[in-house]
Amino acid sequence: MNLRLLIIFSGLLFFSVIEASSQGIKGKVNTKEGEPLPFASVFIRNLEDGVPTNENGLYEFRLKPGFYDVVIQYLGYKSLIKTVEVKNDWVELNFSLEPQIYNLSTVEVKAGAEDPALTIMRKAISKAKYHRLQLQEYSMMVYLKGTGQLTDAPFFLKKKLEEEGLKLNEAYTSESVSRITFSLPDKVDEKVISIRTNGDNQGTSPAPYIQTSFYQDQINEIVSPLSRYAFQYYQFRYEGSFFDQNVMVSKIRVTPRSRGERVFEGYIYIIEDLWAIHSLDLTSSLLGFQIRAKQQYAPVAENVWMPLTHTYTFGGKIFGFAGEFQYLASTRDYKIKLNPDLASKPEIIDEKVQAVPVPASKPSKSLSALEQLASEEPKTRKEYRKLLNEYEKEVVMQESEPDKKDVISERSYSVDSLAKKRGLSYWDSIRPVPLTLKEVEGYKRDDSLAVIEAAKVSKVDSVAKKARSKYEPLDFLYGANYNFGKGISVGFPTNLTKFSFNTVEGWKVGLGFFYRKQETIKLADSVNRVRKSFNIEPELRYGFSSQRFYSKVNFRWSHTQPTSGQTWGMEGGRYIYQFNADDPIQEQVNAAYSLLVRKNYMKLYEQDFARVYWSHRVNYGLTYRVNFHLAERRELFNTSDYSLYNKPERTYTANRPDNVEASVGSFASHSIARIHASLDWRPGLTYSIRNGRKNPNYDRSPEVTLMYQKAIPGIFGNGLAADFDQVEASVKHAVKFAASGKLDFNVTGGTFLNANQVFFQDFKHFGGNRTLFSNMGAAANFRVMDYYRYSTSGAYVSAIAHYQFRKFLFTQLPMLRFSGVRENIFVNYLKTENSPHYTEIGYSLDNLFRFFRVELAAGFENGNFLRARPLVGIATFINVNFD
Repeated sequence: MNLRLLIIFSGLLFFSVIEASSQGIKGKVNTKEGEPLPFASVFIRNLEDGVPTNENGLYEFRLKPGFYDVVIQYLGYKSLIKTVEVKNDWVELNFSLEPQIYNLSTVEVKAGAEDPALTIMRKAISKAKYHRLQLQEYSMMVYLKGTGQLTDAPFFLKKKLEEEGLKLNEAYTSESVSRITFSLPDKVDEKVISIRTNGDNQGTSPAPYIQTSFYQDQINEIVSPLSRYAFQYYQFRYEGSFFDQNVMVSKIRVTPRSRGERVFEGYIYIIEDLWAIHSLDLTSSLLGFQIRAKQQYAPVAENVWMPLTHTYTFGGKIFGFAGEFQYLASTRDYKIKLNPDLASKPEIIDEKVQAVPVPASKPSKSLSALEQLASEEPKTRKEYRKLLNEYEKEVVMQESEPDKKDVISERSYSVDSLAKKRGLSYWDSIRPVPLTLKEVEGYKRDDSLAVIEAAKVSKVDSVAKKARSKYEPLDFLYGANYNFGKGISVGFPTNLTKFSFNTVEGWKVGLGFFYRKQETIKLADSVNRVRKSFNIEPELRYGFSSQRFYSKVNFRWSHTQPTSGQTWGMEGGRYIYQFNADDPIQEQVNAAYSLLVRKNYMKLYEQDFARVYWSHRVNYGLTYRVNFHLAERRELFNTSDYSLYNKPERTYTANRPDNVEASVGSFASHSIARIHASLDWRPGLTYSIRNGRKNPNYDRSPEVTLMYQKAIPGIFGNGLAADFDQVEASVKHAVKFAASGKLDFNVTGGTFLNANQVFFQDFKHFGGNRTLFSNMGAAANFRVMDYYRYSTSGAYVSAIAHYQFRKFLFTQLPMLRFSGVRENIFVNYLKTENSPHYTEIGYSLDNLFRFFRVELAAGFENGNFLRARPLVGIATFINVNFD
C-alpha cells in the first residue's frame, strides 16, 4: 500500500439499512440561536427506531404513510417531541432545542454530606452486569461512517503527498451497512450488507465500536466509569437532574483521580431507578492520541435502553503527521429477546447510606442465585452484584456448548457478495445521515482516483507475477520465494544479516536457502484447514580469517490441524554456535561492538552433530517436545584482531568465557549423546472464536515449562563424554492491574541431579547483556549481567520482574501521562550454587515518541555495586521477532 493509502486508511471503519421509500421526514436540528446540532438523535417513539443528524444538523428519515411521534435528543439540551403525519411526500420538520435546565433540588444536597453522585454511581455499578445480561439476544442494523483528514505533514513530504492525490484538510470518507446479532454469553454475528470506499480498505467492521459497552470494566483498556473498580480511578459529582421521556435522569461529572491515559473525563447521565445509561460524553487519550466518545441511548422496549447514536473522534500527531478521524454509528431496527431470568427488578439499596431491611441483609444460602434474583425483595448493591456473578457462572456459562466451555467470546464476520457493487442510487436511498458538502466532494475525488489506483495495482500485480518465477539480482540477500505449482517452492530467507564480523572467524558470510512442498486440505466446516509441509533448509557459512567452512541441513516435516499439530525432523552437519544456545547477543550487534570499540562479547564453539526432534502441540494449552542430539564438540580460538578501535589499552578477550566455576577441562573437546524433553502448559487457557477458528488468549494464562535432559556416556567409546541429568521448571506471565499498571515476571529454577561430567556448552546459561541495547520483552533477560560469568552446573534460581506504572515519578505530570509515556521499574535476581547473589535494579521511561524505551540499570554482587549503564530499546508494548 503506498504512502497515500496508508495515511488515508490508518483507521476508518463502518454502517444500517432501512426500507427504501419515497416519503418521510427531513429537516434540521438547531439551537435557539440557529447553531446546528451535529449528531443529534432523531427518534421515532412509536417505532422505537431513529437516525442521527449529520455534522451540519441535517437529517432524513424515510417512513411509510402514517402518524409518528418524533423525539429529538441532544446532550445538554431539552428533548423535544412533535407528532407528524407522513403522506406520500417528504415532510420538512425542523427543531430548535433549548439548553437543559438541571434541577438541583431533586436530590437533597447538604454541606458536608456525601455527594448524591456516589450513591447513584454505586447503584449503577452494581447493575452494570445486569444490563449486559438483560437481553438474551438482540440484533440491529448498523450504519457506520468514517471521515478522516490529514491536517498537517512534514514540510518535506507535503509535495510528495499532493503528487499522490492526498491533500491536507480534505475529507476521506467510507461507509458501510451491517446487521449485527448478539447472544449470550458473548457471541456476535456480523454480516456486511454494503461497503462504499476506495482502495483495498473494504473489509472493515463496525462491531468493535458497537460492542464497546460502557457496562464493561474496560473499553479498549480504558477504565469505564461503571467498572467495578471505578471508585479507585474516578471522583463523581452530582450536577443536577431532569425529566426526559418520563424518566428521571441524573447528570454526573466524571473526573479522574489522576488525569492521563486510560481514564475518561466528562459526563455520564444515569436513569433513576433503572440505574442505566441515558447518554454520555467522555474523553480520554491512548498512546498520545485524543479520543472522544458520545453515545445517546433510547428505549427500545420497556425498561430497556440501548445506544441509538455513537460518535467517536480521534486526533493526534506523530512524527510531524497530524490527523482527525470521526466515526458516526447509527444503530436501528432493534429486534430483542429479553432474558426471562432477569425479569424481576428489585429495589437496590446502597448500604453505605441507606438502612438495610432484614430480608435484604440475610439472603438465603439454600436458594440458587437464579431463585434469589427472581425475588422482588430489596437487595443491597453488593449482594445484587454477587448474585449476578453467581448467576453468570451457574446459568449463562453452563448453557454454553460442551466443546466451548473455555470460550469467552465468539465472533463471525461475513460480507455479502454484492456489498462492494452497490451503486450511488442505492446509497442515496438507504443512508440515514446526509453527506456534507465536504464528504460529497471527497467521494467525487476518490472515485476518479480509484480508477488510477486500479491501473497502478494491475500493473504492479502483473510485475509481481513475473517475479515469482524469475530470479532478480540480490534476491539471495533480501529473500525471495519462487513457486513452481502443486505447493512446491524454493527460495532464500533473508541472508543479509548473515554477513558480519567476529574474532573467531573474522569477516564471515552465510547463505541459507530452502525447498518447500506444502499441501492444504479444507475441512468439512469450510473454515478450518489441515496443512502438511516438508522443508529442506541447507545453510552455509565461511570465515575469511579462520578459513573455516561450515554447513548444515535441516529436514523438517509438519502436520498442522486447527488446534493441534506435530513437527518432526532431523538436522546435521558441522557448524558454529554460541555457548548459550539462546544466542544472547545478535550477530550485527557483536560485530558493531567489535569493530567500533574492540569488545568481543560473542563466544563460539564448533560441533559435528546430528539431531532428531519431535514436537506435539496437543492443544494451544499443552505442548511437549523431545529431541536426541549426538555431537563431537571442539573449542575455538580467536583468529582476527581487526578493529577500527586501535587504542593500546584495550584488547580483545579470549574466546573462552570467564566463569566463576568452570575449569580448563570444561572447554575440552568431547562428545555428547543427549536426550532432551520439555513440556509447556498454560493452565486455565481461554479462547476466542473468529469465523469458526479457535484462537487462544495467551495474555490471560501463565506459561509453565518443565524440562528434563540427560547426557548418556559410553556411546562414543572411552573418550571424554558428557554425563549429567538436569531438571528445570519455569513460569512466566504478565498481569494487568486495570489501568494502574502491569507486572511481567519470569521465574526459573533447576538443578543438575548428576553432574559427573558437564562441559561448558551444557552449563545452565542465563540471558546477560553488556551492550547499550536493551533486550526485547519486558521480562526477557538481565540488563547488565555478564553473558557467562554465572553459568552453572549446579542448582540455580533466577527471577526477573518488571512493573509498569501509569503514574510514578515524572508521570506525576499530566503532560507526560497524556503523551503516552510510561515509567517502569525492574528487579532481577540470580543465585547459583557457586556464585554470589547477583541483583539488578533499574528504571525506564517507556513509549517515548510511542516507539522507544530508555533504561538505567545497575548490577550488584552480594549487595556491592558492580556496574551501571544506560540502555535503549523498543517500547515494551511492541512485539518484535527477528526470527
